[in-house]
Amino acid sequence: MQHSYEALDRGGGFSRTNLLAPLRHRDFRVLWAGMTVSLLGDGMFLVAMAWQVYALSNAPTALSIVAISMTVPHIAFLLVGGAWSDRFDRRLVMLYADGVRGLAIATMAVLALTGALRLSHMIVLVAVYGAGTAFFGPSFDAIVPDVLPPDLLAQANSLDQFIRPVALRLAGPALGGLVVGLAGTGGAFAVDAASFAASGAALLAMHVRPPSGGRTGGSVVGDIREGFAYVRSNVWLWGTFLAATFAYLAFMGPAEVLLPYLVKNELHGSAHDLGFVFAAGGIGAIGAAALMGHRTLPRRTITFMYATWTVATVAVAGYGIATSAWQLMIACLVFNALETAGTIVWATMKQQHIPARLLGRVSSLDWLISIGLLPISFALTGPASAAFGVRPTLIVAGIAGAVVTLAALFLPHMRDLERGTVASAPVPIRRSEANLV
Repeated sequence: MQHSYEALDRGGGFSRTNLLAPLRHRDFRVLWAGMTVSLLGDGMFLVAMAWQVYALSNAPTALSIVAISMTVPHIAFLLVGGAWSDRFDRRLVMLYADGVRGLAIATMAVLALTGALRLSHMIVLVAVYGAGTAFFGPSFDAIVPDVLPPDLLAQANSLDQFIRPVALRLAGPALGGLVVGLAGTGGAFAVDAASFAASGAALLAMHVRPPSGGRTGGSVVGDIREGFAYVRSNVWLWGTFLAATFAYLAFMGPAEVLLPYLVKNELHGSAHDLGFVFAAGGIGAIGAAALMGHRTLPRRTITFMYATWTVATVAVAGYGIATSAWQLMIACLVFNALETAGTIVWATMKQQHIPARLLGRVSSLDWLISIGLLPISFALTGPASAAFGVRPTLIVAGIAGAVVTLAALFLPHMRDLERGTVASAPVPIRRSEANLV
């Protein structure tokens, strides 16, 4: 999503410098302070939402419906969110998105604490939450180069992949299981709502900047078309997007819906146990980020990326094999460690080869195409688990997702970028820009 920076042009793109160096810059430090608090709240929300849904309706189909309700608005607004992030002040877009999401979760907290929360309420509120995320995500992906010099972007990638799982997958879920046990799901929702206020305060504290995208002419539709044209001209982009689409179709719904069900109903565990399973995944991601951040990336970047993602997806089948919580923790750790390693390579490749002015739009297309079939995955999970069983569904999902992921590696010209036989395709010039040349 950024220009090919000189600091990233040497082997692998990462230096062995201090990963905390980006935090020396005030705006980045303030941004990540707020984001870390917000991610802690989101980690709590993962546990509280699943526990609340199964308390209201103890069936995988119920959690599938809630997940679909969150995902569809997210997908529907992603292209607009990406275009807005390139057209307006990204900080303000994020601020408004945080306000919308925080209000939705606060409403859920009040309803849960008063005993009035119903499944229909959750469906509507998570839909609002998903729509807000569609605007926040692309803007956050695109704002980091606005607040850091180019030579620190590589370290920022590894720091992102280090801090995010600490908050979202380790501390957040563990704290969420504890809070749900002490104060119920309503208490956990309330803490998550407060975390959005902390994120908003951090955004307000950042130094005021001009609109990051700097776009005033043309239309939002034209901006979206330009992003599509760029992605379509690069096999390594559209091929990876499509691979994620069909891999997520295979395994994401079963993993998200059936893992909590497995802990609660087949292993007879508690919310605390579920939190520890998620936390194990966080430990795996943290370890991978720390390792990758202090080593140069492999020269065969695309091959490495697909190899780690393939093995990670096989680990999802381990959920179906596990007979105890500690075995689920191991499978979750392996999945998240390998997924993180591949993601760091992916983020660095995008920084090396995608122009900055297309940053938000390509990010939104990444999200849109990758998760486009998630509602179908969630919709099929309930019937599939009812027909074939929870464990067989998880095993087949993991194997199928791994096969789809590995197959994309063999698309024609997929590995040309790592071989150095072709450069990333040039940015298409809009007609209005051509007239200025």
